Amino acid sequence: MKLHEYQAKELLARYGAPTPRSGGVASTPEEVEAAVEALGGRGVLKAQVHTGGRGKAGGIKVAESPAQARELAQSMLGMLLKTHQSPQGERVLKLLVEEPIQIVQEYYIGIVPDRARQCNVIIASAMGGMDIETVAEEHPEAVVHVAVDPAVGLRDFHARMAVYGAGIPAEHAKAAAAFVKTLYAAYDACDANMAEINPLAVTSDGRLVAADAKMVIDDNALYRHADMEAWKEESEEDPIEAEAHRRGIQYVRLGGDIGVIGNGAGLVMSTLDEVARAGGKAANFLDIGGGARAETVRNSLEVVLLDPNVRGVLFNIFGGITRGDEVAKGILEATSAMDIRVPMVVRLAGTRAAEGRALLEGSPLTPAETMQEAAARVVELAYA
Repeated sequence: MKLHEYQAKELLARYGAPTPRSGGVASTPEEVEAAVEALGGRGVLKAQVHTGGRGKAGGIKVAESPAQARELAQSMLGMLLKTHQSPQGERVLKLLVEEPIQIVQEYYIGIVPDRARQCNVIIASAMGGMDIETVAEEHPEAVVHVAVDPAVGLRDFHARMAVYGAGIPAEHAKAAAAFVKTLYAAYDACDANMAEINPLAVTSDGRLVAADAKMVIDDNALYRHADMEAWKEESEEDPIEAEAHRRGIQYVRLGGDIGVIGNGAGLVMSTLDEVARAGGKAANFLDIGGGARAETVRNSLEVVLLDPNVRGVLFNIFGGITRGDEVAKGILEATSAMDIRVPMVVRLAGTRAAEGRALLEGSPLTPAETMQEAAARVVELAYA
């Protein structure tokens, strides 16, 4: 689960990390105006989207007055923010309003798991800011990595190794090391997969503050964090993915126009390849899991068809323990109660697959024996 900047900062603040004074999160121009007024008449408006490079894309603006803040908010809220990380664009629905700070230096600290070494890794650099990816590519010597054994946990020497190894000046080293410890504490306690402060800003009065922050929480650990449950829906970047996850469906939107439903992640991935090989482009990944009961099929189809670009749907079901005739009955029962206006092709293989295909004969569904045949047929029908 990806957290927005304001959520990550809220978590970091719980562990003692200094952040810029906040006027709150606003979703209307009037709320933005009031927030800037509360901050003393000046404020920074920051688009809350899950992508980097917001400043270059126009997602961060400084308002010199509440009236100007309202005007800026009118143009920012609802905009499609396109960045190098998200060229398709993300809709801006909320703005974080903060006090302006005068930044004189920018550092970077982050923590990620290293699965190969089975440890957490602190990443630090004295060259923080918007172009940290470029720094890593062009100046790898400016980025330091410090491994932390999770069985031992973070120790003071880990933080010092990261700070001094990154080349952060001595006058800021103690405060920067404290940020490393705070970030690691939040990362560990919140079951995060990634946490970063970029930039860790040095202000004109010599303070260090978390000017921006990101965190990604392990979905499998959310049951331990009831306080984050309200953030789960906000973490979804795509409304159809959000709806799928609310229904407990494993769905990823891919941007094409051929809906794909299969049982098993590997089978679905293979189906995506076959659709591409047949000249189509998959609209989604959807793993229906074991079995294909009518209710599951109906929910899955409804989610796939929420995408207005879908021109055809391909079911690819391999029956092991699952019987092909039962799958066919489930699909027929589900689709009989739905108004479906796109062609659908069903490939059944495995246990009682022939019986399942026989049940589909005479229905609006097109049966197929092989995955290749099914992919070619759905592409042909969709683009006819």
